[in-house]
Amino acid sequence: MSEKKVLAVVNEKEITEDTVLKFLNDLGPQMAMQFQSPEGMKRVVDELINQEVMYLDAKESKLDSDENFIKELERVKEGLLKQYALNQLLSGISVTEGEALEFYNENKENFKKPETVVASHILVEEEEKAKEIIKEIENGMSFEDAAKNYSTCPSKAQGGNLGEFGRGQMVPEFEDAAFNMEVDSISEPVKTQFGYHIIKLINKNAEGLSSFDEIKDQVTQQVLGTKQQQAYINKTNELKQKYEVKNNM
Repeated sequence: MSEKKVLAVVNEKEITEDTVLKFLNDLGPQMAMQFQSPEGMKRVVDELINQEVMYLDAKESKLDSDENFIKELERVKEGLLKQYALNQLLSGISVTEGEALEFYNENKENFKKPETVVASHILVEEEEKAKEIIKEIENGMSFEDAAKNYSTCPSKAQGGNLGEFGRGQMVPEFEDAAFNMEVDSISEPVKTQFGYHIIKLINKNAEGLSSFDEIKDQVTQQVLGTKQQQAYINKTNELKQKYEVKNNM
């Protein structure tokens, strides 16, 4: 096992690489990225030294005996203990595949997939320009090249491809046109608040039922949440019989 690297020592308290890594992990990935350099690491070590000398001074000044500190410590301990007790209660609860499958079979109405389409488009400002582009496509230019050459939408970089979307995700005029097209067909110019769209329908997916395998993880989490909630309710109801409770609401 490799020897730990000591980066600083404060009154015999070692600040090691592990100490720094724990500090960065507690910050979260986005904040930690700011310190992923030699200069950043030095700043972290400086901060850990600052915290340590503040702690030592607080101990020497007997701030840990201060009445307000003791009250705050008790408040924090109470919150931690509540959370720990809850975690202990819920940690032993699990869901079998059979339980998840039973829930799925009993609630299939909740697992329907809505109708969706996959479409590309070309967006221009003028209707006349849209008609000219349609003629170019009819004369052999690919829809993707036409999108890259003429579209004002950022999707032009993907040949106009907008991916898969369902109802309610696009403006009404665009949505109505796309959902009423045949696969592989190209629309006439469709006017919306953004300009004129030429739409190509790539695929259409009818409303259907998600299979259990597709959403097993989702169903399992849903059943787990229900079981945990019920366990919490049962436990608190049991404890309300044990301890005196007066609810004035």
